[in-house]
Amino acid sequence: MNFKEPTTDKATLEEGVAFMPRFDASGMITTVVTDASDGALLMVAHMNAEALSLTIETGIAHFWSRSRGKLWKKGESSGNLQHVSEIRTDCDQDVVWLKVTVAGHDATCHTGRRSCFYRIVEARNGEVTLVDDGSKAHFDPAKVYGGDAQH
Repeated sequence: MNFKEPTTDKATLEEGVAFMPRFDASGMITTVVTDASDGALLMVAHMNAEALSLTIETGIAHFWSRSRGKLWKKGESSGNLQHVSEIRTDCDQDVVWLKVTVAGHDATCHTGRRSCFYRIVEARNGEVTLVDDGSKAHFDPAKVYGGDAQH
């Protein structure tokens, strides 16, 4: 799938009907993923043009894994595939938002939790710490991924 080249014309970019994703200098576009039913923030990842094309064509979320340096079909190992119900972009088309339904254990994070955002940043007495929000794992990452529990 070939995407149109982004324009410098603000009106066309912000009000037009052409999808012109603005990939960064590394060829990536930030992607926010939320649950289609309740809006919970599940993860933030990056897509290259191939991952975005595959996501649009198949209806299953694909990303570019920067840590592994390869295309990544989310949930392929765990069975927690992300079925895309809607794709949106922001006003200047440099972010993509996926609304998804998660198959399998309804868990998105490689830690087994539903969301990758399971810790709260708190500042007390000049010290910044992370506090667990109480989210429990929906599956055992060691059993699903073995020794390779990367995201």
